Amino acid sequence: MSYNLLKGKRGIIFGALNDQSIAWKVAERAVEEGAQIVLTNTEVACRMGTIDELAKKTNAVIIPADATSVADLENLFVEAQKALGGKIDFVLHSCAMSMNMRKKRTYDDLDYDFLDKTLDISAISFHKMIQVAKKLDAIAEYGSILALTYVASHRTFFGYNDMADAKALLESIARSFGYIYGREKGVRVNTISQSPTMTTAGGGIKGFDGMLDYADRMSPLGNASADECADYCVVMFSDLTRKVTMQTLFHDGGFSNMGMSLRGMTQYNKSFIPENTDKETGKIIYG
Repeated sequence: MSYNLLKGKRGIIFGALNDQSIAWKVAERAVEEGAQIVLTNTEVACRMGTIDELAKKTNAVIIPADATSVADLENLFVEAQKALGGKIDFVLHSCAMSMNMRKKRTYDDLDYDFLDKTLDISAISFHKMIQVAKKLDAIAEYGSILALTYVASHRTFFGYNDMADAKALLESIARSFGYIYGREKGVRVNTISQSPTMTTAGGGIKGFDGMLDYADRMSPLGNASADECADYCVVMFSDLTRKVTMQTLFHDGGFSNMGMSLRGMTQYNKSFIPENTDKETGKIIYG
């Protein structure tokens, strides 16, 4: 159901790869709510993914750009304004990648060249994106900039590795730039901390299925889906949230405020086997 929340607005969506991507869902919902959009990803991702399909569905223009390249970002914001006929009202940053995770390097054995890439792609690209947009005066007054994050920026999660550092930096950038951009142009900058979501990137996290199940059992409302995240992003792009900025907004069914749920404890008790119990028969071993 459409409420025309983004009627007449122009946006740029970073990171849509395929229909599992949160960015893909956000693009669909933004257009349903009346927006015109530009889709962007790296040249390789545009070739390997199915972004052409999304562009046709949403009547969007594709402008390839490497989010870590200032030159590419400058071209993107200039060409996006030409394609959409004016300044940009909203931007979604949905870019994240860790070679350490892909290569199964543990946190106490990181490859630092890989770490540099993790931070550049997953966090510093957000700073580059905002800085370029501000210098070009490409964002309309009272515009909205969003990035996707995860609660591992605040708490340690097994297997999340150097991405946790990247998300912490990402959120810090949102606060620092949110102050400057808000003060000067009324532009708001926020991050949305989403539930574990089965995307191409999420599937590469060690033990991801367990994280997904654990979060769902712990959350009173259950995990938030990619479609529900898209709904939340649309609200944050709209004029209904003009005074919300510099925030990490938890969209996780309540998980971030939970200690232990009944469902979580029940599952834990089921899997708990005392050390003096035979694991095959379940019978107590009397030594």
